[in-house]
Amino acid sequence: MSHRPVRTRVRALAVAGLLCALTAAAPARGSAPAATADAAGTAPGPPPVTVVAATPGSTTALAGYAVQSTARVPETAAAVSTPGYGAGGWYPAGPRSTVLAALLTHGTYPHPFYSTNQQKIPAAEFTVPWWFRSDFTVADTAARTALDFSGVISSADVFVNGRQVAAASTVTGAYTHHELDVTALVRKGANTVAFRIRPNNPHKHLTTGWLDWLQPPADANMGIVRDVLVRRGGPVALRDAHVVTGLTLPALDSADLTVKAKLRNDSAAQVTTTVTGTLTGPATGAPDPAFAPFRQDVTLRAHETKTVTFAPAGHPQLHLKSPRVWWPAGMGAQDLYGLHLTATASGTLSDAADETFGIRELRAPLNSDGARQYRINGRPLLIRGGGWSPDEFLRWDRTYVEDRLKYALDLGLNTLRLEGHLEPDEFFDLTDRYGILTLPGWQCCGKWEGQVNGTEAGELWEEDDYRVAAASMAAEAARLRRHPSVASFLIGSDFAPDAEIERGYVDALRAADWPTPVVPAASAASAPLTGGSGMRMTGPYDWVPPGYWYDKREGGATGFNSETSAGPSVPTLDTLRRMMSPAELETLWRDPSARQYHRSPSKTFATLKLYDEALTARYGAASSLEDYVRKAQLAQYENVRAQFEAYARNAKDTRAPSTGVVYWMFNSGWTSLHWQLLDRHLDQGGAYFGAKKANEPLHVQYSYDDRTVAVVNRRHEPATQLTARVTLFTPDGVAKYDRTARGLAVGGDGAKTTALTLPASVDGLPTTYLARLVLSDGEGRELSRNVYWLSTRPDVLNYPATDWYYTPTTSYADLTGLRSMPATRPTATASTTTRDASASTTTITLRHAGPGSTPALLADVHLVDDKDRPVLPVRWSDNRVSLWPGDSLTLTATYRTADLHGSTPHLRISGWNTPTTTIPAPQNK
Repeated sequence: MSHRPVRTRVRALAVAGLLCALTAAAPARGSAPAATADAAGTAPGPPPVTVVAATPGSTTALAGYAVQSTARVPETAAAVSTPGYGAGGWYPAGPRSTVLAALLTHGTYPHPFYSTNQQKIPAAEFTVPWWFRSDFTVADTAARTALDFSGVISSADVFVNGRQVAAASTVTGAYTHHELDVTALVRKGANTVAFRIRPNNPHKHLTTGWLDWLQPPADANMGIVRDVLVRRGGPVALRDAHVVTGLTLPALDSADLTVKAKLRNDSAAQVTTTVTGTLTGPATGAPDPAFAPFRQDVTLRAHETKTVTFAPAGHPQLHLKSPRVWWPAGMGAQDLYGLHLTATASGTLSDAADETFGIRELRAPLNSDGARQYRINGRPLLIRGGGWSPDEFLRWDRTYVEDRLKYALDLGLNTLRLEGHLEPDEFFDLTDRYGILTLPGWQCCGKWEGQVNGTEAGELWEEDDYRVAAASMAAEAARLRRHPSVASFLIGSDFAPDAEIERGYVDALRAADWPTPVVPAASAASAPLTGGSGMRMTGPYDWVPPGYWYDKREGGATGFNSETSAGPSVPTLDTLRRMMSPAELETLWRDPSARQYHRSPSKTFATLKLYDEALTARYGAASSLEDYVRKAQLAQYENVRAQFEAYARNAKDTRAPSTGVVYWMFNSGWTSLHWQLLDRHLDQGGAYFGAKKANEPLHVQYSYDDRTVAVVNRRHEPATQLTARVTLFTPDGVAKYDRTARGLAVGGDGAKTTALTLPASVDGLPTTYLARLVLSDGEGRELSRNVYWLSTRPDVLNYPATDWYYTPTTSYADLTGLRSMPATRPTATASTTTRDASASTTTITLRHAGPGSTPALLADVHLVDDKDRPVLPVRWSDNRVSLWPGDSLTLTATYRTADLHGSTPHLRISGWNTPTTTIPAPQNK
């Protein structure tokens, strides 16, 4: 092939970022852009003063900061960091905040996710350092005090009570961890810490950037985006507490736990400390009588550090029989254990540590084809994933994050990949709880790969970069190892590290007892120590037809593809009207060659030209914005469904099976036309419901390449006595072919069986036709329904002309026959049940009584309030459904009652050939 073996992303405007930020309100669900939380318009006020706990072993997060540009602060660092300094006119910020996140919260700039407003934010404001200043109080100075933090973007000088305690040459790199002993400086009463944050550049600093994902923030995410903790303790510090688990396979009937921690004597005298540990079981979260405490005395010389280890050989209670094993969602329970350790000196508590952990065994060897095959607790696992993005301004909102994670489960995904943007601890606590695997790793195309990435952006490394990289790896390994949802760490993305860089990473991971596979790259690369990646990064990143996914070449369904999709994803009309001006919306459907600000800063992805050409060729030219969006949803449904279905079908092949696919991307950090299964406002279009359909636990599907109809079973238990029926129709609903296969059986854990093969031609079938697949059980109950719109004229791909981001299509399938489908209007009845003050369920029954034979194709039901605004987030049992005359389907929508804002729920029903109508869904009496 003439194209590059790994992608070359255009990164000219990439900027830095990290993982989380200002604790802010969830994105507004209203229709007016000015009403969003991205520009709240709150008047500046002083941040809260943090009251630090006195208990040894306690950690207290700083409650917030006052921030200001150094260009507007003439006073010295000593003055700024002294209690009582007058910070009048400074901007308050939360405990995790970038500079721009703080300014947006207080309305300094207009709503940045609407139209091109983000261009109005002057980047020159952020070319100088900014101060982050916080006050805290200490009731006494008897305990030792330390500042504990990471997440500074990109470096900072640190001052406490007028004295510098660290320089930017030390506090550098977004992921490095720092503990600064400030005992000698802390006073009883008021104290001040000030960070002088330096500007960020991801091509020069080991931080993180936005690549070609979205229009970059003007401040490059400079700030402090993880909690800064004030630690209190006695003479002995307890650090690095963790549990190493070993699970017997395949029986899963016992587990060995090894508990480790570091003890550090911070005093100038010898100390004997007693370390005591207790375990808590997953059932109650309380100390379990079955787990007797374990303890050990350790003597430490002045300023000495030792590792203490508790193993089953000396502590039988650490050998567990019948352990509660952690599983990904859909495979079993998400049980978690707890560890509590204390260190005492002279009978007085000196320090304490608490950790949660899961017991599971995760392996990912390379198969005979060189592809990485994940197995958890002895069972094979097809990775069905998506690329995760945080908020562009790194604002942390637990509710918003949790809503998206629930959407991932609703879609049938089991994995999220985090390329850079390594989220805070709460994110991984949630993925542990929900059973969603994660693939964190370093980011491509900036300083992280500047030493190894050939001609791409990013500067070559200097001597200090090797230290910062290794320290970053050590800090993230220690932070992430306890989470059973973390399936691997990718130490490279587009490129694998060279031998020297890899050695720093691997040594840090081993020292941390890293428990899961270390992957050298997300591309088809290798490194001296970690070997072959077992992954590939062939894209595509722009439009390809649905049949593309079935070929075992390029991005097709074979091996492990770490990032791939058909590129653009046009959101629903509701979301488009919230993110683009009327003039931009007009250009969106009229001009395929126009630059789309809400797609990407990359020249490669600046327009929707490839996408729009395919949409027009296959479905016909758009006649309006509404018609354009309607066709886009149909196209995105069929394409996303095909991607996941192809990888599922090929997962058990004896030759070159598919082992993993990561849809690029799961979500976007802003209002986007690019790479997303769901949009910024959590609305769900064709891409979302195409993925949801493809990832059903028991699923019937059509193969574009060989016309086979297969049944795929993702459940563990096999299924028997199944019936698959396939009917081919003209667009107006006249059946031309009907076949049934009975007595089908399919194994579990992703197995498939072929039910039948459709003929190459069928008499009387028009160029555009419909295929309805129905899977039922032995008693005739419908288990899976899947409807395709197909053409006797195939999409033809020009594989020799493949570029890194797509394969050209030389002729297109003809689906224009769908335009002639007569309009149908299914009847609907709906009602709502409120379970409690927080949750409601609306149920709708759709009936197609005719007249005629024409089906209602891809009917969409939107839950809206009495002003026709979408109620989001919402989880549907199914949606974008197709009904034939005589069909009746019942759908349910679950959502937060509060998101109705006192309105009566309504259901807006529309579809390809279903005129829009809205009905109320009153409360059940």
